[in-house]
Amino acid sequence: MTRLRIISKIVASSNEWGVAREFGCFVASPVRSPTLRRNWSFGQVLLTWPQHRFMTTSKRVQDRSKDKRVHDLEIATEKHKVVSKVLVLMEMLKKEPEMIIPVRSLDRCRNQINLPRPHSIVDFIRKSPKLFELCKDRNGLLWCGMTKEAEDLLEEEEKLIREHSGKAAEYVTRMLMMSVNKRLPLDKIAHFRREFGLPADFRSKWVHEYPQHFKVVKSPDEVDYLELIEWNPAWAITELEKAVLGVSESASHAPGLLSLSFPLKFPATYKKVYRYGGKIEHFQKRSYLSPYADARGLQPGSKEFDKRAIAVMHELLSFTMEKRLVTDHLTHFRREFVMPQKLMRLFLKHLGIFYVSERGKRFSVFLTGAYEGAELIQKCPLVIWKEKVLSLIGYRGKKKRIETFTDLSDVEDNEFLGGSSEDGGTPMQLDQIEAISELEDVAVGDGSFMDIHEIDNEYKPHDSL
Repeated sequence: MTRLRIISKIVASSNEWGVAREFGCFVASPVRSPTLRRNWSFGQVLLTWPQHRFMTTSKRVQDRSKDKRVHDLEIATEKHKVVSKVLVLMEMLKKEPEMIIPVRSLDRCRNQINLPRPHSIVDFIRKSPKLFELCKDRNGLLWCGMTKEAEDLLEEEEKLIREHSGKAAEYVTRMLMMSVNKRLPLDKIAHFRREFGLPADFRSKWVHEYPQHFKVVKSPDEVDYLELIEWNPAWAITELEKAVLGVSESASHAPGLLSLSFPLKFPATYKKVYRYGGKIEHFQKRSYLSPYADARGLQPGSKEFDKRAIAVMHELLSFTMEKRLVTDHLTHFRREFVMPQKLMRLFLKHLGIFYVSERGKRFSVFLTGAYEGAELIQKCPLVIWKEKVLSLIGYRGKKKRIETFTDLSDVEDNEFLGGSSEDGGTPMQLDQIEAISELEDVAVGDGSFMDIHEIDNEYKPHDSL
């Protein structure tokens, strides 16, 4: 009697799974078992597999174990979310002719401020009375402006950005040197504007101030690129080489293989480092290609390819003022910097080098070695300025009565007050909309707004961190 006929006789028994396995009809999957059903018309056992794709949850950031979360860096993420919303609003006001805008116009731009409903834009403004003011005109229209202290802060920022401009030009040039074709789309560099300390007008003016380093070219499909003018060997030295070897700029430096270990810092509660100590040591000793060397010959998926990608991400994060970036911004450069498709997997795998915070709509990645607790070890003047802004946010105070303008007759343009839009506010011009769109990448957190004194209470050790 054939094996199939034997199975057809026995299959009516209750132990169908065991019978099928006994006669070698299939190999059970270690991940998900197939569904066994009968086809009585043919006297056969049919195995049907699930139609949906099975995803491994161990790699998801949200599902990672509590002992991998870094309490202090989550606090740093939350503070960044709060100050980012305020900086967006300050830049929007700065672009207005009188640095004042109708609140109803701001309400239409709540996506740029990253303040979704049902959060009130007025309540958001009132949380920072040291930075923003609310006033009504004679028609009862509510306007938002900045305090003298906020205007002084913006002037201070402009001065600091000018002083930082040379260093920012160096970092942009080194990005071009790392790219495979020595040029990058201008729109992609725009994602790094605040993180690199670039001015708001860097597209129209700043990129033309350093013709010795780069120039703007237009591709056949009308895309603007920033292209490297001349290779600078003195800048082809990684930040890790400077820190570990103490090397300074060298005109004769030629990038090649590196054998430097990456700085590691694990969470205090993460005990598995002892289990994987041998693998970590082996990884640290493995040589890798410098981010400034030509990587087109590397095989995707190889260990050399992945470690070189880690070096590139480490270098890019080292360029930023806060040693952190939105992970989306890094993934935009996979092709230009010859990096793997699944960067998040590398971030999560190398926890001691990077830390990924999942707070908000977009993930942020940190260089763990650059932080001591929730604070940066080395702070540039622009970071100190940002902390000054943060210190003025979130004071509840008493709700003051909104004053009404009494000296509006001094304003020459009467249309500035009347407003021609249906909601009584002034319609936004095209250049204003474009300016606001540049700010969209600044706010990277979720929609919730927290007072500064609430942040530390949110992250107590008894929470899920």
